[in-house]
Amino acid sequence: MKHPQSSKTRHDAPFARRLKPVAWASSVALLTGAAAVQAQQAAPAAPGATQALETVVVTGIRKSLDSAVTLKRENRGLVDGIVAEDIGKFPDSNLAESMQRIAGVSIDRAPSGEGSKITVRGVGPDFNLVLLNGRQMPTGVISNENGGANGSRAFDFANLSSDSISALEVYKTARSSSPTGGIGATVNVKTARPLDSKVRIASLGIKANFDGSNSRLPEAFKGSSVTPEVSGIYSDVFADGTLGLAISGSYSKRDSGSNKAYTQNGWRTFTANSGDWGTIPAKPATGTDPIVNRPTGLYSTSTDMRYSLTALQRERVNGQAVLQYAPSKDLKFTLDYTLANNTINKKNAELSSWFNFSFGPSTPPTTFTSGPVATPIIQTALFPNNDHDLAINGGIYGDKTQVRSTGFNTEWKVNNDLKFEFDAHHSTSSTKPNSPFGSYSTMDFGLFNQGNATAYYDQKFPIFSLPTTKFDASKLMLTGSQFVSNLSAQTVDQFQTQGSYRVDVDNKLTAGLGFTRVKNRAASYNNQNNDWGGVGSQGQYSNVATVTESLPGFFSQIPGSGDSRLFPNFYMFDFNSLRARSIEVLMASRGVSRAQAEAYFSAAPDYSLGNDWRTTEKSSSAFAQWDHSFDTAIPMNLSAGLRYESTKVVSASQVVSRTSASWISQNEVTLTSGATVFDSKTGKYSYVLPSIDWDADLAPDVKVRASYGHNIGRPGWNDLVGGTNFGAGANAGGGTGSQGDPSLKPLLSKNFDLSAEWYYGKGSYLAAGAFYKKVSNFVGTSNVTQTIPGVTTPIGGAYYKAGLAACGGNAQPLCIRNYIFNNFKGKPGVVQTGVNASGEILGTIAGQPGDPLLSFQVTTPSNEKGDNIKGLELNAQHMFGNSGFGVSGNYTFARAGLKYDNTNITTPQAALLGVSDSANLVGFYEDNTWSVRAAYNWRDEFLASKVDGAGNNPVYTEAYGQVDMSIGYKIGKDLTLQADLINLNDGYIRQHGRAKEQLISATQTGRRYLIGARYRF
Repeated sequence: MKHPQSSKTRHDAPFARRLKPVAWASSVALLTGAAAVQAQQAAPAAPGATQALETVVVTGIRKSLDSAVTLKRENRGLVDGIVAEDIGKFPDSNLAESMQRIAGVSIDRAPSGEGSKITVRGVGPDFNLVLLNGRQMPTGVISNENGGANGSRAFDFANLSSDSISALEVYKTARSSSPTGGIGATVNVKTARPLDSKVRIASLGIKANFDGSNSRLPEAFKGSSVTPEVSGIYSDVFADGTLGLAISGSYSKRDSGSNKAYTQNGWRTFTANSGDWGTIPAKPATGTDPIVNRPTGLYSTSTDMRYSLTALQRERVNGQAVLQYAPSKDLKFTLDYTLANNTINKKNAELSSWFNFSFGPSTPPTTFTSGPVATPIIQTALFPNNDHDLAINGGIYGDKTQVRSTGFNTEWKVNNDLKFEFDAHHSTSSTKPNSPFGSYSTMDFGLFNQGNATAYYDQKFPIFSLPTTKFDASKLMLTGSQFVSNLSAQTVDQFQTQGSYRVDVDNKLTAGLGFTRVKNRAASYNNQNNDWGGVGSQGQYSNVATVTESLPGFFSQIPGSGDSRLFPNFYMFDFNSLRARSIEVLMASRGVSRAQAEAYFSAAPDYSLGNDWRTTEKSSSAFAQWDHSFDTAIPMNLSAGLRYESTKVVSASQVVSRTSASWISQNEVTLTSGATVFDSKTGKYSYVLPSIDWDADLAPDVKVRASYGHNIGRPGWNDLVGGTNFGAGANAGGGTGSQGDPSLKPLLSKNFDLSAEWYYGKGSYLAAGAFYKKVSNFVGTSNVTQTIPGVTTPIGGAYYKAGLAACGGNAQPLCIRNYIFNNFKGKPGVVQTGVNASGEILGTIAGQPGDPLLSFQVTTPSNEKGDNIKGLELNAQHMFGNSGFGVSGNYTFARAGLKYDNTNITTPQAALLGVSDSANLVGFYEDNTWSVRAAYNWRDEFLASKVDGAGNNPVYTEAYGQVDMSIGYKIGKDLTLQADLINLNDGYIRQHGRAKEQLISATQTGRRYLIGARYRF
């Protein structure tokens, strides 16, 4: 809802009279942007918005910063923002990149290197509410790396172009009039309205995009070296200013790449002398210990090492149409329509090896750090027969996100004291497959001549050494495939109304109602073929198109990539060539028809066969707020209010049942899928949320503030789903599963803020603020051991016990499996399919009646104890007189009580994600012809996840800084040439686990240059 108000409502003291012209002009500059930003929102806006009086045309960097200062100074509560210099000239091509310049705001970067989600004051993306012109937008369509939605509530800024955005407003304090959901901040993204500008605006912009990351891909993956970006806007008024029409649109295409070294299956952590799967061997009674610096406490081992190259092609179309009608100055109607299409296609190639935990005497020996969680800096896996499979994987990914929003708004000024506003909108979003093979498809090609492998973790880049491995096409064979179709859809229906009544010059009452219904759906069909034993035989794939590239050349920016120990080759295959050959081999080896073979290597979007989660969330709200101005020697303002919020959650689920289990390789158990199972659960909660904001002008240029308020943050969609989803794969220790709980309570944050601001010159100020958030009902996880009736595992069964007795009490799985095949071949559940070169018998061993039930560790969300988030924000901005030079910067300190304990390996933890320090420094120069801006953005290390590929383990993103620059040159009054230079320092992003040596990923992208022009008609 829009709440027009100013921090000065009455005072006619000399100070107030001196301030009025500046405040008026700056407020107009803020809300009109560059002659087209609204004086009044045509839809509900976040609380505290000032009211423009008339339109003033402003342009340039300095005017933009002046307007942002006025936003901060004149609103009640703590508000920061960014205002466009001109329509079509927002500071960055990505809104998230712009927002990181605001104190307390940090960004999470997508694999492409672009900012996509925001963290505010240590509160993660799921708990920051993003509004478009005051309206809650669908958010459940963020794609993960495997395609489809990840269940997050975080808004993905990559779906919106910045070309038609006029301002971003970040409200950091809770207000009763503010929608709930943003315990970190409520962000309002504002677009243009024609009746606010009252003049004709027409402009067209064209840019050429040069992406350096694209040039770092192999030739087969490279896209266009130059891609286009086009944007335009037309806005005008008709019929004596009573009718307004605005149309804006943008089209952009980007071909980019990201190169990543990582471990997909994470790091397994153990206590010394434990005998779990993946542990190091016991110290021998005699002879040399194969482990150097053998751990005496906690230690970790990695499961695999991978090098991945991804080519990304993104095509984004944004558009908005606005029609306004004002039959009188007291009544205005607005109808608007917004669309956003974001299409992503990817190609992926990967070289990897599964270590199989085959530690033993070797050169070099496995060597550990001293702890507190000992980590191998050298880890050698033994494959002396040179017949292990070096994995050469390839994938094709594709999804398309569509957002549509239709809204209607009415503003009615009954008289000078009484005003009403009504707003309704219907918004939808969906993410669907955009590839003939589904959202995510990968095929696993095995090169079966790998020998001993050594992983070195002694520098930033992980080094994988294969001293005896060479490419031999006759050793290639398909060893598995996965084709997945994912669907995500969300609908938001919202109605909001409010009225305000000015009782007298010092008092105003505001009250409102809101109703919101959100429907969220996530569905998936997974066609996973665990053909680890191979499809056909080696030698049948020699004609598949393959190439050999130089591995070190793809990671030149990451320290250590030039190490001579690194395996020099990166092998790739053509996906379509392998799929075509696999279809032929499957038909010949298993006697299936072509239609069956085609279906075997595809994923039809038939979600009736897979998991389908549907959640409906209905919320009703009411609020009342009192605004009071004190007519005292020290001008003060007070806003106090209450908000009532009631929500009901209904979650219906369809999950795939599991009917049996088979032991298919030494460390893999697969489960057979059965019919789908349905379930439904409900939950509800209600809260009364108070808020109070106070400010005082201690001097004409000094303001202090204090705020206290409650807000809630709703659990993620994945946490609310009903039903239990058991994974399709397991190992000797059992399987995994997950289930949600729609009765979860939202996070409740009690917020306290203090700040002081000194506005010592036009556009110049110093500010310092402290914040404290007491957050309860954190959503953590707990593990419960469950079994499925009738689903037994052969591991520990009669066949297994016989093999264990024959092989010795501590025998390896290889010996036990070979014994079972040699002695029980043809018995129920024992199917032999072949023998590999090293003598390992291939086949499946199914669980039988009387065998142990397969156990699953099922992860369940739960509300955990609360804790605090606290910190300081320091801001400074200075204009060097009329020289054209200026500088601004900020630093945020953020701390949380809930930290991750790296030495806790037994229980899931409720540590808070995203808490870190951050800093920004921006310098600029501007005159009538030139405008130059340079920005450095930095974020300290933070906890990015509590789960890696191995389970409940931390993932830390290391400190990262980036330098960006923009240069503008004006020709005449209508034509501007523009250059945007992004990631000039060519930074890379690194993540690690419980120790810095435990590499999770190291990702390299590249610089990006956009060169273009904008013409105003």
